[in-house]
Amino acid sequence: QVQLVESGGGLVQPGGSLRLSCAASGFTLDYYAIGWFRQAPGKEREGVSCISRRDGSTYYVSSVKGRFTISRDNAKNTVYLQMNSLKPEDTAVYYCATRGRSCSRYGSDYDYWGQGTQVTVSS
Repeated sequence: QVQLVESGGGLVQPGGSLRLSCAASGFTLDYYAIGWFRQAPGKEREGVSCISRRDGSTYYVSSVKGRFTISRDNAKNTVYLQMNSLKPEDTAVYYCATRGRSCSRYGSDYDYWGQGTQVTVSS
């Protein structure tokens, strides 16, 4: 049974950092792309980052480039999203999702989703 579980969200001040984790079970992470998405209240879901299967190529939406880093630990079957220099506009529920093909910016292309973790950036 494929399962994704996010953790690491919370309340942080502007300029602070958080590391989100996406723990996978029921499949081998190395053969799947993992994407991070976020959805703020009243806004559409947005693709934030993705790490491709096998070669580990990474992709970022322009608004987080240079601040967020996605990485994968195959031994732990976990993907991380390190978020630095957080801004209030980063506030959202963050989701990880997986698909058995290359990275896609569209959430509809992903097959399995986690339950989400709330990130709130506020002073």
